[in-house]
Amino acid sequence: MRYLRVLQLFWTTALAAEAEYRANFVLAAINSLGQLAGSLFGLFLFYGNGYRFAGWRWEEAVVVLGLFTVFQGFGTTFLSPNLNRIVQQVQQGTLDFVLLKPISSQFWLSTRSLSPWGLPDLGFGLFLIFYAGGRLGIAPGNYLLALVPLAFGLVILYSLWFMLGATSIWFVKIYNVTEVLNGLLEAGRYPMVAYPFAYRLFFTFVIPVAFLTTVPAEALLGRTQIVWLAGAAALAAFLFLASALFWRFALRFYTSASS
Repeated sequence: MRYLRVLQLFWTTALAAEAEYRANFVLAAINSLGQLAGSLFGLFLFYGNGYRFAGWRWEEAVVVLGLFTVFQGFGTTFLSPNLNRIVQQVQQGTLDFVLLKPISSQFWLSTRSLSPWGLPDLGFGLFLIFYAGGRLGIAPGNYLLALVPLAFGLVILYSLWFMLGATSIWFVKIYNVTEVLNGLLEAGRYPMVAYPFAYRLFFTFVIPVAFLTTVPAEALLGRTQIVWLAGAAALAAFLFLASALFWRFALRFYTSASS
């Protein structure tokens, strides 16, 4: 309960600060709409010429795109405004003050801020999912089932991003690394069957993009396999634990900017 009260305080103050620039929300919505139109156009280039990803109808591929847009909005809203600032905390030495607080430093660094500019992506992504789901006649129970691998995917994305942020204790300029991660995650726009076999292996077992969009999409469509759900759960638990352990390990090498 104490952490929930702290989280409420964090997000209330963050939203109050961001509300000073309300026009930015309109610009963010226009930008998100433009990106979504580009993504739909790219998907249409495949299906408009009679081609289709093996076993995936147009509406089913739109579900994957909708999930990708949701993850994109989640990253912009919750991850980017927090985890990208770890570099700044290390550079300026203000991480010292975080470590002195009577609260988990990982929790503080992961939840301190909030950006509403990712909410349009969340809204557009959910719209695509429900629109395509309505066309496909997806049962309400499938939406609830899809929440499970979706939650695992959010944990996986957070853990990967946080561990990259933690490396700033050794390598201050890690912005390029996070951009590479974002570039790799772009593969989640399409079902994994859209890629050659070697790429599918890479995006499943090296950079687990498949667990972010394709696995939740298959759960939503009612054709998921229990082995993939178990794999998503195990991977999420492993990466979350690894992020906590890696952060503790990294702090052993942190000497602050003033020492």
